[in-house]
Amino acid sequence: MMTRLYDEIKKRTRKTLKDQDLFSQKVRIKARALSTEEAIGNPEADDFPLQKGKERLMQAEFVGSLGQAFTDRYGDFEGSIEEVLNMTLDNNYRRGIFVATLNALLRHINHVEKTIHCRDQGPAQCAEELRQYIQTRYGPVKILQIGFQPRMIESLAPSHSMRVIDLDPDNIGTQKFQVEVEGPWSTQEAIAWADLLLVTGTTLVNDTIEEFLNRKPVLFYGTTIAGAAHLMGWDRFCAKGT
Repeated sequence: MMTRLYDEIKKRTRKTLKDQDLFSQKVRIKARALSTEEAIGNPEADDFPLQKGKERLMQAEFVGSLGQAFTDRYGDFEGSIEEVLNMTLDNNYRRGIFVATLNALLRHINHVEKTIHCRDQGPAQCAEELRQYIQTRYGPVKILQIGFQPRMIESLAPSHSMRVIDLDPDNIGTQKFQVEVEGPWSTQEAIAWADLLLVTGTTLVNDTIEEFLNRKPVLFYGTTIAGAAHLMGWDRFCAKGT
């Protein structure tokens, strides 16, 4: 477990909040797993992980501000900011609570935006903007994508050499837009091959993020990592979140 990394994120969170007088308030946090309809609306395609029931978006609400986190272990939680910051982050459920709460909290104090997943045609539009962003900033790089995000693969594969790694056994070994989805055992070799790591923010929840830090240029994508990316200075792309 990446205790030191989470300890650093908690430390920076406390430092950020020290002048906000939030710890002295009796604030309640509510986190719950969203249904597919609530999370992403009705995109035309049906190949998103959310639609297959493997992951859910856990949503935290803090004084009217919302933050989300992808997780495969989800459920309700209610407690104070202090309780969340003191929580032992020893499984995906607890890490999901912490990450969703962090996103809602930093959204509330206007330090981050785009903490809510895009809906309907947003994922496809985001993927096209991502392709343009990568071409402009990085050029014709070899991309390793961590996490199965179908619209991004569909958009990037025609113009970039690309590999994809996912944890879902239903995806591993399949061809998606002429790219084979590989399993986690290929991670180290694929990192060595790549010029750019395009990494899902879900790695912050499932305890794999440190595999991708300080190795190659990293671009995190999505809403899950909004707060942590801000605190840690990591690059993040999220074009259509709200």
